[in-house]
This record gives sequence, structure tokens and C-alpha cells, in this order.
Amino acid sequence: MYGKIGSLFTGLVAASALLVPAGAPSYAAGSARAFSPATESARAPALVSPGAVSRLKWKACAGENLPEGIRCATVTVPVDWRKPRGRKLTLELARLPATDPANRIGSVLQIPGGPGAEGVTDLKESAPGLTELRRRFDLVGYNPRNTRIRERLPAVCSKMGAQLLEPRDREEYRALAARLEAAARECRDADSSGLFDNLDSLSVARDMEAVRVALGERRLSFMANSYGGVPAAAYARLFPERVRAMYLDGAADQVNGWSDLALAQAPAGERMFGRFTSWCAADSACALHGEDAGAVWRALTEKLDRSPIPISSPEFGEGKLTGWHLRMLGFLANPGPDNAAWAAFATAVDKARNGDGSGFGEFVIGNMRVWTIPALRAITCPDDRGFTGYAQFRDVSRRMREASPNLGAAPFDMLTCAGWPRPVANPSRPLPVRGLPPFLGAGSWSDYTMTASLAGTVPGSVTVRYDGPGHVLYMPGNGGPASRCVIGHATRYLVDLTLPALGTVCRPGE
Repeated sequence: MYGKIGSLFTGLVAASALLVPAGAPSYAAGSARAFSPATESARAPALVSPGAVSRLKWKACAGENLPEGIRCATVTVPVDWRKPRGRKLTLELARLPATDPANRIGSVLQIPGGPGAEGVTDLKESAPGLTELRRRFDLVGYNPRNTRIRERLPAVCSKMGAQLLEPRDREEYRALAARLEAAARECRDADSSGLFDNLDSLSVARDMEAVRVALGERRLSFMANSYGGVPAAAYARLFPERVRAMYLDGAADQVNGWSDLALAQAPAGERMFGRFTSWCAADSACALHGEDAGAVWRALTEKLDRSPIPISSPEFGEGKLTGWHLRMLGFLANPGPDNAAWAAFATAVDKARNGDGSGFGEFVIGNMRVWTIPALRAITCPDDRGFTGYAQFRDVSRRMREASPNLGAAPFDMLTCAGWPRPVANPSRPLPVRGLPPFLGAGSWSDYTMTASLAGTVPGSVTVRYDGPGHVLYMPGNGGPASRCVIGHATRYLVDLTLPALGTVCRPGE
């Protein structure tokens, strides 16, 4: 199998980072809405009372091969921030104290991606690459309320909601929405904790403010990666005066609307696919060498849209492989060491055109099923990730195909929010930029557009372009290339708030 599916929840499976390959944008759902302070304050308290937050008691962390000096604690927060005296939820934290305490600036809170990644684990694994930043800051990681969600919600919430196929007409769309709605309602009815209704990024942002209060910091600096850009933006919207600095690393831009971002990302996907075909034409290690690899791919996806082929997975069972699946999930933008990922992809394409879809089976079936479980949808759908209906689904599908002939399709993750039975808790809308400092972003071939879009909502912000593949460029434990050039710019920004020049580019090896 050419693609790797990494852990999202304990016992659940999904691709790493934002789950879909960078060449197939999944960031999508409706146009950005106008920000309304009145509406926002009506939904939940705008501030976190120190009395509503438990005090931190730092102690030795569990585990082996831990970074020197790391300590762990927990903070207790309300399940529902509109009911601060109601049910409570315990969040795990870890801290690496500043190594130069006399010149300590404050704390940097790392906002993990996923959704569902564990910030405590990220901090432990990334500590060797954070030495310079740690001189001046306490580095803090935490596990958001959406981590290990399978353990927090009833077992029925981890059942597949539907077989995810591209709807061919309005009736198929409605039928899919009905199945997904029924699965979500079944999960919600079984959930006695109240957590199902409170996994949106506004709730996560209020948890982050509780962490700030518990740390005793007047303001925090932040490092947000991947889906962490969504709660980062929610925090900036709710608590702008508490943001000292915000570094965005391959961060998803929810504030401008998911579907608009998918369309903006489409040209980048085409460029990456073009890099693959150029490599294939030049390297005999490609199974399609000597042919027009792009033409082979397009013929395959068109054929499979007409006549899907069976695929299977030892973990996820049986399914069907369509051209829509391949356009969304088939191509991995990152070539991997010595172009190994692209070589495996070309081999999988060669097999698929001969009726053998095994090279795509587990990755496609895994994503199609994991993304329909209510536990994951309860995280993403309240962040406005769904289509407004069939008409928008068809419109986005058409526009994506026009923008990206090889990879364009209506994003499957948007489709999983069809039939979502609850109001959108965190609508896509612009940030109220008054009081916010300029942000620093960084993004690779696949991430630059979305990161620059998010950072650009705040005047004076800069996004560094990394001229290479990968996802997440600073935190070495996140699977990114750990660009020393990007790390240098990010460290300077976080330490002394100095931004690089507009148009700054970092290249592999610099």
C-alpha cells in the first residue's frame, strides 16, 4: 500500500495531520460570515473566570525517555462553557521550563492539529528541536478535549455512519445526509457526558484561555499547526488582548470559509501533480515511465467513475474504488525519501488500471469510514465544515474540476457533514483584528496558500514560503521536514516579535 494511515484517536485510524493528502485539499464549507460580537457573547461567556479553573499541580510525567525537566499537570474545565458550574472535564498539560529563567519572557502554548492530536506527546517528542526557544520561554503542550475521543464517548459514536460515495443526484445526497444524521443522533442520544455537543473549536479556545489563567500568564504566545489553526483563530477572535504572538505552521484557514479555501488550494495540487509527472518522465523507477502519466491517471479516474472496482482492507473491510475517491485521496503530494512515495503511487496506478485496486484499498477505505463516524464529525462539523446543501455540493464539485483537472472534486470531508443535526457552533467569519499582533505563518508547497490566507486576515502579518514538500515545518515530532530556516524565523518572531520581510522563501537544506 502506497499511503500510510496514522493514528488520530486511540483505537481509531486516519491519515496524519489534516488526514487527507496535501495534494487533495479538504478544507471546505460555505462562505465566510460576518463577525457579530453580540451573537458571539450570547453563545457563551467571553471570559474565563479564574474561579472556574482548577489550579495546576506540577508533578513528574509518566513514561520513559522523557526530556529533562519536563513536568505534567491537569486542569479542570466545564464540559459546556455556557454552564460553568456543570459537568467537568480534565485536560492534561506538560511543561518544559525556560532554561534561562532570568531572561524568561513567558509561556508558549503549542496548539496541536489532527484534529485529535495530543499536544503533550508533541512536546515530549519535539523537545530536542526546541532548545533555542526554550531558553526564553516555558514551553507548554496540552491535550485538547477532542483527544482520545473514543474513550470519552459511547462506543456507538465510533461506528461508521455511512458508505461514503459521491452522490450522483439530489436524491442520493439526501439519502446520504439521512444516514449520517441518524448516526449522529444515535451517538448524541447515547452520550450522557454532554461532550458530543461541545467539541467545537470555540470550546477548545475557551479551554486554552483556562490554561492561560491556570498558568498565571497575562498573555500567551502560540504555535499552532495543521487543524490547530482553527482553535487558534477561535482564540484570537474571543481573546485578542491575550495574544502576544501567533505562529501558524501549515495551519488550516477556517475563517475565510472551507470551500473557498479548497478552491484556492486546487492550483497548488495541480502543480504538485505536475512535479510527479515530470519525475515519472525522467526516472525509470516510475512504473508509468515512458508513458504520459497524467493521461494514464485521468483515464483511470474516468473509468472508475463509470465502473468502480472492489477494494478491501484487513482493518476496514470491503469497499469500492471510484475516480472521485482517487482524485480526493489517491495522490500523495510528498514524494518521500528518494521519491519512494511517488514510486509506490505509480505502481498502485498501474495495478488499478488492470483491475487491482489493492494499492489504494486501506488508505481510501480507512478515510471513507473514519470520516463518517460521529465522534470525528462532532469535532469538525460544528466548525462549519459542511455544504449548505446539494446545490453547493454540485457547484463546488464543478469548480474544483475546472481548477484542477487531475485532482479536483467536491471535498469528501465536507460531504461527511451532510445531515449534521446540530447548529454550527463556530461559523466561518473574519477575525476582529483590533488588538491582535501581526501573525507569522509558514507553509510548504501544499500548505502555503491556506496558511497565508489565515495569517493575512491580520494586518502586518507575514507568511514564509517553504519551497519544498511536507507538512508542519517547526515541530520535528510532527513528521515535517523541520526546516532550520523556518525555525530561525519562527524563533526570532516568538522571542522579539521580529517578522521576516514579505516574500521570504526558505529552501530545503538552508
